[in-house]
Amino acid sequence: MKLLREDISQEAQIIITEGIDKPKKYYIKGIMLQAECINGNGRNYRKPIMEKAVDEYQKLISLKRSSGELGHRNSPAIDPERISHVIESLSWNGNDVVGKARICTHLPMGVIAKGLIDEGIPFGVSSRGLGSIEEQNGIKYVNEFTINCIDLV
Repeated sequence: MKLLREDISQEAQIIITEGIDKPKKYYIKGIMLQAECINGNGRNYRKPIMEKAVDEYQKLISLKRSSGELGHRNSPAIDPERISHVIESLSWNGNDVVGKARICTHLPMGVIAKGLIDEGIPFGVSSRGLGSIEEQNGIKYVNEFTINCIDLV
């Protein structure tokens, strides 16, 4: 299997919540993965392949091990020094996977992500994982896929 990276062009929705006598919590919410469409990298994830990948990733979410990085490296490994957020939920809406991520405002890359939000600088998300591709009739179909992380880009 090889490294697959997929950018979602839509900007993430920013949600900031405040608690009484507590610091603000920063969240992003939006489409994080898509199936049954040709993406910006010319690949199509069939829904059963993406469903399996999302189901497996749900285990990481439940263990609070669903962290992602600010930026998008060319490695499937997650660098703890680059963690900026934690994915807290993923759910299906048609062929889109909508997610919610909490910005880790006490980590260096989370501080940068928070600064981008505070300055109104838009960003989106991009998945990073391992998979295989088969081309049929000029379309690159992903046959296997494991989500390693969903990054902020």
